[in-house]
Formats: sequence, structure tokens, C-alpha cells
Amino acid sequence: MLNASYWLTNVRIEQGYIMEDGQIAGTDTEICHIRIEGGVIAEVIRSQPLPASDLPKYDGKELLLLPSFEEAHIHLDKTYYGGPWKAVKQVPGIFGRIEEEKALLPKLLPLTRQQAEAILALIQRLGSTHVRSHCNIEPVSGLRRLEATVQALDTFSGKISSEIVAFPQHGLLRSDSAQLVKQSLAEGATHVGGVDPHTVDGDIEKSLQTLVELAVQHQAGIDIHLHDSEDAGKHTLMRLADLTEEAGLQGQVTISHAFWFAGAEPQEAQEIAGRLAALGMSIASTVPIGRTAMPLPMLIDQGVTVKLATDSLTDHWSPFGNGDQLEKAGRYAELYGYQDEWSLSRSLGLITGGITPLNQDGEQVWPKAGDTASFVLVHASCSAEAVARRAERQAVWHRGRLVSGSV
Repeated sequence: MLNASYWLTNVRIEQGYIMEDGQIAGTDTEICHIRIEGGVIAEVIRSQPLPASDLPKYDGKELLLLPSFEEAHIHLDKTYYGGPWKAVKQVPGIFGRIEEEKALLPKLLPLTRQQAEAILALIQRLGSTHVRSHCNIEPVSGLRRLEATVQALDTFSGKISSEIVAFPQHGLLRSDSAQLVKQSLAEGATHVGGVDPHTVDGDIEKSLQTLVELAVQHQAGIDIHLHDSEDAGKHTLMRLADLTEEAGLQGQVTISHAFWFAGAEPQEAQEIAGRLAALGMSIASTVPIGRTAMPLPMLIDQGVTVKLATDSLTDHWSPFGNGDQLEKAGRYAELYGYQDEWSLSRSLGLITGGITPLNQDGEQVWPKAGDTASFVLVHASCSAEAVARRAERQAVWHRGRLVSGSV
């Protein structure tokens, strides 16, 4: 752990784009020194000797400084991570998976805190300093998984910031979990979750009304899993938008997955995206490939805040998650054909809460004095290279504190 006040010297900071023949051909960087005071960037000095100072100095060795990452959707409380390899079992649909979970969750519970802490160490090593975790809240688990998740996050107090979504995986109505969700909001959960009001709960209106009422009563945000497609998915999106507006929850609602967009007619999808954007409703996406590939560039163009996420990290739902947000940004760029310097560098904002060293016009906007000192040093020449090549991470800071790696 570094001192509360110190200099981080010789770090590479982006200053603007390099133009050739009217096109962006590269990124200009400069070696700078930054002074940290009480978790905040107090000063940034460009290409000049340090002023006389008794503060400790730590050498960044000309590595690239990037904003730290945000893990927008992960399940810390149910995983095989750290244990023996297990592939996913074939089961009949979501209800088959829920039945599998009912038997599996009690077996996983004794290791829940330990495995959650291992995942937190992993994602932090890879550059994330904020995490939103969905936590199972249903009759099989009660609040025990929440307790383990809170304990794990407490272990990382001062090292990572967090939010917890009370997630009724077995159905808010179907498993009669509303009271448990209510209790969880008094025990550490910050958001109300839900899953497929049509398919799982069988009643879109009642499910969404219950979800929104819980959020309003407890001044909590909303983050709902929505896999439903076709008319059910569309109706759920539109009704949730209406309820968000009626309840005054603008800017507080996230739709995780939102797979309806993957198969929607383009014009209709744009119209609904515009409605979500107007209400500040965001989408968390794992950048799926195959038949559920999402029109994420369109959503962004329409003004929707899109955040990339891990979701499952090697569990009974999927064996593929690895917790690497920079890899996720690279996958996004690769899937949508973003190969040029500008598009690659803009992709970084999908994993940093929208913070990028340069704005879309190439003006240097980060880091500045007054910014929170949460950042990562990577082995790359610029953001575009870091995204395309999934650059090695050297060290990670959270609010001025070195939390992973070394300098």
C-alpha cells in the first residue's frame, strides 16, 4: 500500500490523435507525473522535471495509464471458480436449470465467501475497481448467499467499490421471493433484481409492478435479467420503460442482456432504444455471439448507456467467463469490426463507466486534477493497442491505493 500522498512518475498519458491524410492514424502520448493526495489526483505535470518535493516517488516506467475498469454484471455467489473443472450439464430450458440450482446451491454454500473473494482478487488483478454483483435471493438460499457476498466484499473494503443486486433467480413471483428481496435491501443489497417476467413469473404486469414498488419503497435501483425475445421481450421493455417514467426512476434502471434487441426489426429496435435512452435506462451486456448477437453499436448511437460485463464466471450456467474486462472490450471491437485507432480507443469507455483519456474529438479529458485516483498501468502504447491486444496489466489503483500488482 502506497502512502496517502505521493508522486507517480513517468506514466504515459494520451494527449490527442495523430492525423495522416485526413484520417486518425495513431495516438500521441506524453510521459507525465501525477501527484496523488488522499485518493484524488491533485496535479498532473507534463514532460518536465518534478518540483522539489519530500513526497515519496514511485516510477511508472513509461507504462500507459488508463482509467480502471467497472465489472457491470457478475455473479460472485455461485461459481465453480477455484474448484475442479465442470462443464455445463444439458438441461431442458431455464426451468431445468432452476431445478438443478435448487439441488446445487446448498452444496456450493460453504465455499461461497471463499470463492467470491477469489473472484474479486481475480477481477481486481485484471483492472476492475468497481463491481456490481447479482446475488441469489430465493427460498432455497434465503439471505445466506447475500451474507457471504457482503462478507467477501467487506474483505475488500477500501480496495473495490461495489453494488449488490437482490436477484430472485427462481422468479420474483414464481418462488414467492418478494419478502426476501425486501429483507435483503435492509441487509446490504442496493438494487432490486428480477428475471423474465413473462417466461419465469408468467405475469409481466404483476412482476414488474412488484419490482418497481420494491425499488421505490426502498429507494433502490433496478437491474433485471431479460432474456425473453419477440412479443414478450418487447412488451416487457416497453412496460418497464413506462413504469420507470411513472415512478421517477430515470437513470436508475438497468436491463441485463435485453436479448429482444438481438432479433428485433431494426427500425422498431431504434425506436425502443431511443425511449430507453430518454429515460436513462442502461443495458449490461456480455457481448454475446451467435444468434443472440446484440446490436450494441446501434444502442450506443441511440444514446443508451451500454456497459460490458462478465455475467457467469465458470458456473452451472456457462463455463466461459474469465473476469477480464479488457478482453471483453476487445471482443466487442472484434465482433463489430472496429479495427481503426478511433473506434478501438472509444471501445475502452464501455468498461470504464464512460471515462476515456480522449473524448470523441480527440481532446485530452483524463486524467485531470480532481479526478478520483482509480487507474491501471498497462503494457501498451495507447488505448487502441490495449483493447486490440488485451494488454498485460502491471498495477491497479483504487482511490489512490495500490490494490494489485507493483511499481
